Amino acid sequence: MEIAEELCHRLLQEQYQYVIAIHEDHEHIHAHIIVNNTNMMTGKTFETEHNQGNKKDRAWAELRRISDELCSENNLSVIQHPENSKGKSYWEWDMSRQGLSWKAKLKYAIDQVVKVSEDFDDFLLKCAEYGILVEYNPEHTIDLKFMLAQQRENNPRAKFTRSRTLGWFYETEQIKGRIAQYKGIMLYTPKTKVRVITPKAEENKFVRDAIDRENMKITSKALNTLAKYGVTADEAKTASITAYSKRFALVQELNRLSTEIKELEERAETLRKYREVKPIRQEYMSLSGRKKEKFKKENSESLAEHHMLTQKILEWYPDRTAPSVEKFEKMIADLTAQRVQKNTEYKAIDQKARELSEAAREIEQYLRQEQSRDQQKKRKRNDLE
Repeated sequence: MEIAEELCHRLLQEQYQYVIAIHEDHEHIHAHIIVNNTNMMTGKTFETEHNQGNKKDRAWAELRRISDELCSENNLSVIQHPENSKGKSYWEWDMSRQGLSWKAKLKYAIDQVVKVSEDFDDFLLKCAEYGILVEYNPEHTIDLKFMLAQQRENNPRAKFTRSRTLGWFYETEQIKGRIAQYKGIMLYTPKTKVRVITPKAEENKFVRDAIDRENMKITSKALNTLAKYGVTADEAKTASITAYSKRFALVQELNRLSTEIKELEERAETLRKYREVKPIRQEYMSLSGRKKEKFKKENSESLAEHHMLTQKILEWYPDRTAPSVEKFEKMIADLTAQRVQKNTEYKAIDQKARELSEAAREIEQYLRQEQSRDQQKKRKRNDLE
């Protein structure tokens, strides 16, 4: 959870809402992350801000880079040369699992090309990069046809699929419109009549004052938080990241202590049980003949347990120098006290990290609003001039 939170912090910069779910339903613990596509500060979509331009898979590449970076920092494995691997993307795996048709795969591939195209001509050129064969002839009634290159490889006699067959969404004009929308040009015209009301009156001063007062309250609270931790506004973001790093280090320390305590408790319990069955084993070894056989039958479970416990203790201490139960209990008590102390430190740094992060975000948002308002005032002055 800590690593997933840090990944979201580095990738999304506190500008997008997200939900993290940790799953333990497989041998490897893993995180699922759902991100709100709309930037809370700018109102723009994630694709607009992170996936524009000619660089393929910009956001995906950045996500992978941050993930590898975090894995290295936390001594987790990192895939070397992923381009040489034969792994499947989640979509490819899901398509294969569900046995979906070539048509579904083709539509998905076209959707990906639409997102990265500058215009329709660029779309036709980029289809090849995404493994799509395309035929376009504007003079024909059926002007656009597609086929996956992989489909042609598997079946040289396979035929192109008409865009109309894929659906209205994949016809020429619709693809042009979708590309324009991704480029930020809204071409959609409502079929129903919409009445647009443009207020001519100036902005209500009382409403503006109320908003200003609320902004000042939020900013004042943020500044109080910074004063509490002796941090300036410029240092807020760096301080919050530093606090999160300390928080993560404490989590690792707490996990280490818990693991050590658990191991010591297991060994202490093993030695306690060994103590209980040791006299039975000693009595058995002191007997002979029929008495020994009879004693073995009556105490077979205890003798078997003694053998099992002995083997386990020898695995831990081949030189037969196992500490006493009392020494284990002392070690457990010391480590438990350390864990209590570290947990207290964790709670304090966790609160600090969250409060500083929130304060930095509120100040940043307030300054952005003030900057936007200044720009609006400048535009008004320019219009008047």
